[in-house]
Amino acid sequence: MYLTPQHILLAGATGLTGEHLLDRLLSEPTVSRVLAPTRRPLAEHAHLENPVGSLAQLLPQLDGQVDIAYCCLGTTIKQAGSQEAFRQVDHDLIVAYAQRARELGARHLLVISAIDADPASSIFYNRVKGETEQALRAQGWPQLTIARPSVLIGTRTETRMAEKIAGPLSKLIPGKYHGIEACQLARALWRLALEEQDGVRVVESDELRRLGK
Repeated sequence: MYLTPQHILLAGATGLTGEHLLDRLLSEPTVSRVLAPTRRPLAEHAHLENPVGSLAQLLPQLDGQVDIAYCCLGTTIKQAGSQEAFRQVDHDLIVAYAQRARELGARHLLVISAIDADPASSIFYNRVKGETEQALRAQGWPQLTIARPSVLIGTRTETRMAEKIAGPLSKLIPGKYHGIEACQLARALWRLALEEQDGVRVVESDELRRLGK
């Protein structure tokens, strides 16, 4: 069954995937409102509401009807400055954002996690991603879609050296570890939002590439 989301909440609209997704949402004739809080102002659009500031501070101020929520938030330990600061973004902030989206009426959350996310992983990054997925499941979403992309390929405003090196190499790896273009991921996320499938759905990178063609 397919829905037509009209009122959308989007976090991470200035990121690599978030930028592509925002463009997609604003070009969809069925979307009447995109509420996208960001740290820096976005280009104006008739269907865009863009509160500016720290997301943690903006969350209580967000209001209005929301059909679905996208979470494209994410950082790196290097960008965050420490493991603790990384966790505050990739776990605490994401969980708080999701809770606020539920309060605004969203019944479907689509979140970008990471390949090999696992709360029992010995790798800190993967463990935090897995713990975040676990916390979101516990919120009792009617519909929760967890996207686990491999290395994201695209042009960022800031350089992530690991992705710059791994991106071209990941194109040579078959299956779910093959790199995925950010624009492909954005297209896949939109298609997944149109599907009504109660419960939790985990979408691995190879399926995301297929959906994003």
